[in-house]
Amino acid sequence: MNTREVQAALVALGYSLVVDGVMGPRTKTAVQAFQRGRGLATDGIVGPLTIAALQETEAAKSGAGQPLAGVLPADWMPAARMNRVIVHWTAGVHRASGLDRTHYHILIEGDGHLVRGSSSIALNDAGGAKKGYAAQTLNCNTGSIGVSLCCMAGATESPFNAGSAPMTRVQWEALPAVLADLCRRYSISVTPQTVLSHAEVQSTLGIAQRGKWDISRLAFDPSVVGAKASGDLFRAATAKLL
Repeated sequence: MNTREVQAALVALGYSLVVDGVMGPRTKTAVQAFQRGRGLATDGIVGPLTIAALQETEAAKSGAGQPLAGVLPADWMPAARMNRVIVHWTAGVHRASGLDRTHYHILIEGDGHLVRGSSSIALNDAGGAKKGYAAQTLNCNTGSIGVSLCCMAGATESPFNAGSAPMTRVQWEALPAVLADLCRRYSISVTPQTVLSHAEVQSTLGIAQRGKWDISRLAFDPSVVGAKASGDLFRAATAKLL
């Protein structure tokens, strides 16, 4: 959605502002009010999760009952047989590097911007990984889509230190909308076995991962501790969008 479309959606929902295509103070205030009402971070940024919430609210108000428009372009999700989505962090900076793009299918940068990986999802087909596939999870790449948040350079697990590029709330809140698109496209149910973090792979799927701990802490919310606690949060948020 562009700024004008966001403004039109907010006006339709009863917010008072001018549809002029400019993200001015009044529009930002309306966005924040909408976010507050939907339990989102009130940062005034119209990221993927806010867009999905706007579309969901519009659909409910109109009674259309149509599937929500996605945040991922259709050509990012080619035909393939996929079994699961695995969520990572890059252990790098807030921008996707060329190396990051070779390892993951979808990357979420620190400001919530989405980046397509250089390897097609189709190369990780469940029927057998093909040359050039995204090698994102040890011995668990076939049938797996890799989504990664660009963050956590220099982070340590114990004692916890989020490093020089801590995970941002914006990119975390963009994650569920991305996962929902992928689950819809590839008919993946949201379960701990099918939508999980890299840190959950060993305990849930029984595939050793050499101590990987992404994602088991949220830099912006120290009350969340552990892979399952983190995974349960993004699974619940994803399920609400389906």
